[in-house]
Amino acid sequence: MTIKGTAPSPDRLASGQELEVSFSDLLANGQAVGRAGTAVVFCAGPLPGERARVRITSVKPKYAVGALCELLDVSPDRTDPFCAVFGKCGGCQLQHLAYGAQLAWKTGVVRGALQRIGGFAAFEPALAIGMERTRAYRNKMSLVVNAAGDGSNLGFYRQRSHGVVPIHDCPVVMPELDRCIPPLDAAIGASPVLRDARHVVARASSRTGEVVLTFASRKPLSELAEIAGPLAEKIPGVRGIGNSYDPTGENAILGRKQRVAFGEDALTERIGEADYRVSSASFFQVNTEAVEKIFAHLAPLLHRPLNVVDLYCGVGTFALFFARLGATVFGIEENRHAVAEARSNATLNGVEQRATFLAGRVEDALASDQARAALSAAAVAFLDPPRKGSDEATLGAIVEAAVPRIWYLSCDPATLARDLKWVAAKGYRLDEVQPFDMFPQTGHVEALALLSRV
Repeated sequence: MTIKGTAPSPDRLASGQELEVSFSDLLANGQAVGRAGTAVVFCAGPLPGERARVRITSVKPKYAVGALCELLDVSPDRTDPFCAVFGKCGGCQLQHLAYGAQLAWKTGVVRGALQRIGGFAAFEPALAIGMERTRAYRNKMSLVVNAAGDGSNLGFYRQRSHGVVPIHDCPVVMPELDRCIPPLDAAIGASPVLRDARHVVARASSRTGEVVLTFASRKPLSELAEIAGPLAEKIPGVRGIGNSYDPTGENAILGRKQRVAFGEDALTERIGEADYRVSSASFFQVNTEAVEKIFAHLAPLLHRPLNVVDLYCGVGTFALFFARLGATVFGIEENRHAVAEARSNATLNGVEQRATFLAGRVEDALASDQARAALSAAAVAFLDPPRKGSDEATLGAIVEAAVPRIWYLSCDPATLARDLKWVAAKGYRLDEVQPFDMFPQTGHVEALALLSRV
């Protein structure tokens, strides 16, 4: 660690103080991690292996936060960001890190979680599988309606805050979505109805190029239906416009109620050989290329005949993939609307005889006779839970049924490692962990863990 002058202790660091700090790691939010004496220093901008002059902006009991003043030693992995608001917008954290180094860092994040949280000291995950499309890949964007109107009527949330960064384009979303931003900005500026929205959620299909828009608000936008048709004519490729309202809390984007103001609120998407009808309010992976790579990784493991229980199945993304390859699938999903779409998608793909879906919270639904029977007959339990991970009731039901294999797909290495530790203590062996870069340019990483019962 290189620090100019005497290395300070934590209680000697003060706001306004300038230090030379060498950085050794990154946080998922993009802040670099260094150390000043015995105090940890977080600073946005530097990369591991770089030395920088930093001005301390705040001091906490266990760490300090600094602002970058000057880079002194530059990493060979540094590259030029390609977005004008990188470093302000909270959407991307790693545009200044070369893509190969991003993959290596994400592999390290998974490795560190497995070792520190999971207790898998000797386990080595595979190198993260990267994407051909590292830009213009996201099929969904959530824009904030910028009430301040300072340069743009639309924006994204600022890093680590609910402040808004005005934007005019976004290079990580699909071109079909990027083209929507200027006419949406103009329409919101001209319409009091649209300015009552809090967010605009746009989803595009990589198969058709069509777009659906959802204006999210606290209360119904009663006059949206009157202006939705003319608005759709001004925005390329718009198939439908809807209104989502009655959010569950201040941080929620979409609400509990949905209504269509124009056209249709669903798109058709294709991943591999499976077709999906997905509505604007349903969860669906934002990177279809990454899902195709996960499919390709799992396909050789689908020996027939095979019974699979798919937990947190959503609209049936993986259930239909399994069923199309001959598996019999029993899926559970809390969102009833998503379950209805999963059943419809099974029919769309001609696998309705091999795919059954149950609506309910996974931990509760697994107590039903139908789910118990499915678990008892299953060769594989596939889990794709939300970021908070699974729970002991769900994992316990899998263990109690002695399901031979568990395939766990996670978007959070920390909760993945926590759950793997619990399952391993109940008689399962961790065979493989394969990270996938579902979210290039960001601090997020997807990981697939394969376990077998000892």
